[in-house]
Parts: sequence; structure tokens; C-alpha cells
Amino acid sequence: MSLSFVDKVQECARFIQERMAVQPVAGMITGTGLSDSLTDLVVHQVFPYAGLPHFPQATVDSHKGCLVQGSLNGRDILVFQGRIHLYEGYSPQLVTFPVRLLQALGVQMLILTNAAGGINLDFNAGDIMLIRDHINLTGKNPLAGPNEDSFGLRFPDMTRVYDPDLGRGAVEAAAQEHIQLHSGIYAGLLGPSLETPAETRLLKTIGADAVGFSTVMEATAGVHAGMKILGLSLITNINDPDAPEQTTLEAVVETAAKASEKLNRIVTGFVGQLG
Repeated sequence: MSLSFVDKVQECARFIQERMAVQPVAGMITGTGLSDSLTDLVVHQVFPYAGLPHFPQATVDSHKGCLVQGSLNGRDILVFQGRIHLYEGYSPQLVTFPVRLLQALGVQMLILTNAAGGINLDFNAGDIMLIRDHINLTGKNPLAGPNEDSFGLRFPDMTRVYDPDLGRGAVEAAAQEHIQLHSGIYAGLLGPSLETPAETRLLKTIGADAVGFSTVMEATAGVHAGMKILGLSLITNINDPDAPEQTTLEAVVETAAKASEKLNRIVTGFVGQLG
């Protein structure tokens, strides 16, 4: 008999629990080019996605595909080095497998990072944006279909997806490191094709400050799971519809790598504040 999604999550969680003696205070999912962004992380164990029961595999080269258990600034955390995307052909449910795994492991805080195109022209490539809210333009929702009551409520409230207290903690951590931390709205698209100038103009009109192909599925599942969520976007390029410039995945990854140390310092400082 085939296992249900819940059973698969639970089996994967048991696999990890049997090999992990600590209770992580947070889980983090890294974005494109950011798999190794936490240079201050003290690695204790590495679980390749391929070795985790039922775990979907990352197919994008810039996503490492490992779950790392380690300590950051004296706090135990789990870091998913690379994420699963809708554009890879995965269902919204499978995209959120990491979130459900954290939920099964009792982790109540979720840190989401991504590489994003900047729409706000006050931003520069290499800047970091605190995600204040998001706009889901993927046409997908991980909660569609029968509700799994053990995961959460049928109709979760989405008025405070990104926890304001965690956001203030990130702002404080950035200030202590003398890093400018912008704040804005993230628009999530299906991808993988990048935005046309007309689409960028539309996104700007509806209030988006940055755009990417991830995050909203995991954030929605995180809210459903009752988690507190911190979202951070590393701006890799600026999308000006009146002066469009071509970009490539290689350029995005290169910019993310150059700016990732700032992200490391913010997250390290933030995690150090946690009880």
C-alpha cells in the first residue's frame, strides 16, 4: 500500500530524529546561489537529500541539495541547502516537504531566503530586503485539496505571514553589523522564464519591490503549520522596465555569492538573539 504524504513526512522525520540528539530552534531554507551562505555555521551532520526517505531532489545546479544540522552563534539549527521549486515540475505539496519535515520535528521558527530581482529602483544589486509581505502570483497553493488537520487549520489567516518581531530582530542584527536592510513586498511567480518589461511594470504597479520563483509556497505552509517566519531576499539584479537589461542564472549566482557574507552576518546575529 502506498504511503500518504503525511506518512512520508513522518518517516523522514523519524530518520532524522534517530540521528539527531538536539532540538533545533529554527530551520532555514536557502535560495539560489545561497547554499553555502552561512559561513559561520558549525556543521555537525550533513544529510544529502538523496539519502532522506521520500525527500524530493533539487534539480537546479545552484542548489546544493543537502540538509545540514549544525550550530550558529551557539544555537542549534537545521539548514536546507537548496530548495525545491514549482518550475522544476514539483507539486506545491512537494515544494513544501521541507516545511512539513520541520513541523514534524517540532521546529517552530522558519527562516526563508531567496535570490530576487529588484523592482524597487532604490535597491542595488547585492542589497538585502526584509520581506514584509508577499504576493502569490504562481496560481498555486500548497493548501489546495483536502485539508490535513494534523498540519493546520483549513483556512489559515494570512494577515501576518512574516512575523514582525522576527523582522525587528533582523533589523537589529543588520544594524549591529552596519548593514543596510531594506524592507518590501516580494512577488512570487511560477517561473522559470524571467519577467518581460511589461510584467515588471505590472509588478511595480501592484506594489512589489522584488520578484522571484520561490518562498510563497513555503511561507504559506509555514503559516498553516503555526510557525513564525522570517523572510530575506538578496537582490541580485535590478529590473527597470524602462531600461531593461538581460540577465542570466550565472550572473544571479555570481552576485548572490558575492553578497552572501552580508546575509550570513545578519542571520548569524539574528539567530544569536533566539532563546
